[in-house]
Amino acid sequence: MNIDFSKNTDGLIPAIIQDSITKNVLMLGYMDQEAFDATLATNKVTFFSRTKNRLWTKGEESGNFLNLVSFALDCDNDTLLIQVKPVGPTCHKGSDTCWNENNSQTYGFITKLENTIRERKELSELGSDLRQNDNSYVASLFEKGINKIAQKVGEEAVEVVIEAKDSNDELFLSESADLLFHYLILLQAKGYGLNDVIQVLKNREK
Repeated sequence: MNIDFSKNTDGLIPAIIQDSITKNVLMLGYMDQEAFDATLATNKVTFFSRTKNRLWTKGEESGNFLNLVSFALDCDNDTLLIQVKPVGPTCHKGSDTCWNENNSQTYGFITKLENTIRERKELSELGSDLRQNDNSYVASLFEKGINKIAQKVGEEAVEVVIEAKDSNDELFLSESADLLFHYLILLQAKGYGLNDVIQVLKNREK
């Protein structure tokens, strides 16, 4: 790997640190050749600290190491993307990331949908008399209880099977969306989320 440390007069290049599992960016540091070599030798991310003016292994005092998983070089050969498994919070202020964010696994729109379903579940716990003019389908489904929710998942699963045997792709995708939607509701009704199911799948990985 031909890393160009010479583009800056101080011989430092930025190193973007990313969680290898969640893909969240944890922090930004700087490396020189010696820091990069130390990272490879120890499998613990080591930076050149501009404030300390020396090599600095993240976690050398706190124990919150960044264990190296992989690294990649950008198209200009002067920026590193380093994937890690963090031990504890990354930021020195105690947060998961240096942007004060939780380093949790998210799935874009699906996570947004899960959050909306969670809000509707909380709404259902108020009771229809306290919800005023809210006509949320999801809230009303939660009110009907686990049996009704499970029944809806079963119905949507049957619809998916039926459409899979046909040639109407639009209907197949529509029924698939309905199945996923109601399955997410069922997970929340049981006190779980998509991350819990994914963890089971990960545990089965060989």
